[in-house]
Amino acid sequence: MILRRLLPALFLLLSCAAAQKTQPVDLVRALEIPMRDGVKLKGTVYKPAAQAEPLPVIFTLTPYIGDTYHERAYYFAQHGYVFVLVDVRGRGNSGGTFDPFAQEPHDGSDVVEFLAKQPWCNGKVAMWGGSYAGYDQWATLKERPPHLATVVPVAAAHAGVDFPFFRGIWGPYVIQWLTYTSDHTPNLNLFGQSSFWTEKFTEVYEKQLPFEQLDRVAGNTTTVFQKWLQHPSYDAFWQALAPTPAQYAAMSVPILTITGHYDGDQAGAMSYYREHMAYGNAAAREQHYLIIGPWDHAGTRTPRREVGGLTFGEASMLNMNDLHRQWYDWTMKNGPKPEFLKKHVAYYVVGPGAENWKYADSLEAVASEHRKLYLTSHDSLAGDAFHSGELAPAAAPSSPDAYVYDPRDLRPGRELEQEDVARPLMDERYALNLYGGGVVYHTAPFPEATEISGYVRLALWAAMDVPDTDFNVTLYEIRPDGSSIQLTSDALRARYRKSLSEPELVKPGAIELYDFNGFTWFSRRVAKNSRLRLVITCPNSINSEKNYNSGGRVEAESGKDARVAHITIYHDQQHPSTLEIPVVK
Repeated sequence: MILRRLLPALFLLLSCAAAQKTQPVDLVRALEIPMRDGVKLKGTVYKPAAQAEPLPVIFTLTPYIGDTYHERAYYFAQHGYVFVLVDVRGRGNSGGTFDPFAQEPHDGSDVVEFLAKQPWCNGKVAMWGGSYAGYDQWATLKERPPHLATVVPVAAAHAGVDFPFFRGIWGPYVIQWLTYTSDHTPNLNLFGQSSFWTEKFTEVYEKQLPFEQLDRVAGNTTTVFQKWLQHPSYDAFWQALAPTPAQYAAMSVPILTITGHYDGDQAGAMSYYREHMAYGNAAAREQHYLIIGPWDHAGTRTPRREVGGLTFGEASMLNMNDLHRQWYDWTMKNGPKPEFLKKHVAYYVVGPGAENWKYADSLEAVASEHRKLYLTSHDSLAGDAFHSGELAPAAAPSSPDAYVYDPRDLRPGRELEQEDVARPLMDERYALNLYGGGVVYHTAPFPEATEISGYVRLALWAAMDVPDTDFNVTLYEIRPDGSSIQLTSDALRARYRKSLSEPELVKPGAIELYDFNGFTWFSRRVAKNSRLRLVITCPNSINSEKNYNSGGRVEAESGKDARVAHITIYHDQQHPSTLEIPVVK
């Protein structure tokens, strides 16, 4: 599974210094920005040295310490904008206490209105930033500050949707991130000490400790970790952090949403986009553009041609600074519309004979058809990649498949996860080492190269003999030379099969439908003679909260609560399990 996570701003930056001749920049340090409750945030102002009249202002509101965005601020100050780097409350030089996600709506709005009144601002204020700083923009939009002219939320995290858990399943990365953002100091070196975090995640895994002890094991009990664990569902606590339908309907500024095929916060970025398309007014929807590139989380800000072992075409290397500048010029300076934005949706197709940008009027308009593939097997043999079931083009009812998940089996974490993976998107260790705890299905070789662009969806009929467990499903392309490429993945805690907000334990033995509709969006031209591989497992990883299948509070479960899960996958006439893929003709 691709972990859904926020990444710190420093890791989002490669060198982005402009190649043009340098324009002089002036600096204003420690700008005090008062909040409505008396707390003062601190900002660093970058201005064109020759500024003769008020200009539009762009700002970033970040928990990662403003200096990490220095090169971005310098670029825009050299290109006709004032740029302000603002530390969120409780971080860097700002006052107050950092309560992740909670204070941004009011604080973001207050920053907008304060900057709009400064003598070097012409009254138009925009925002820039990704990940947490992408969330900040949607949070600020909720308040509708009058002088907010446009936003460009990139790889925007959506609290309760893709972080700190995804479809009910937490990742131990949450304590790593909370430690990075603890107190006013950067804590960047500790955050980046991967060996330390691997050791701590492994300790919880090996000792089969409750997930709620993770902060103690990591040595940091000063964060909101325990408070967050009191809200394991997408309940009112998390829902309050997102715009309501009425707030979406009231939004009126131009929006440019950017994400990537392998962006760890794609689920968040796309949920905002889809919700605005569903609830926003017609005029605002007309001003909302979407770009989906072949990038990972960091690449949504600074694209790289190589991601996880895959190499993309030169066309994927968008100059993001220049694209942002063109967007701001269009929305705040009456400049021309960016030429790149030919339609409302721009997406990049990867694969042999592809590697180019394509355009559509909407997400729904991308796919020409949605093709169903039916899960089936012969003699209930689907237990591994070499004795797999099939993804058939027509219904082929057959006897069910079964696998066993024992959460006390520690082989996966010990044997597969104690070293860094150099090419994770091409690595097959998880698909080829199921330890009896999963099933695999393949298509026949594709008779011709086929573009698959959009969301896949798995409707899975299953039964189990425990009241709860976790599922992980991953889709791969297996190329004619036998190499593997991970395309997309999804996960689901069984108790959330009907609602992510209202858990309901499973009745042991009941055959129920599990709808996997949380796959990441991707676009790939699958090669002639390639096959698709679908792997269904129960996650057993140092990088995932362990569900011990007892049906209690998963956060409090430990090895002593463990129950072995016997999972049965059905694909008979009454229970046709299907994988739906979006095909572009």
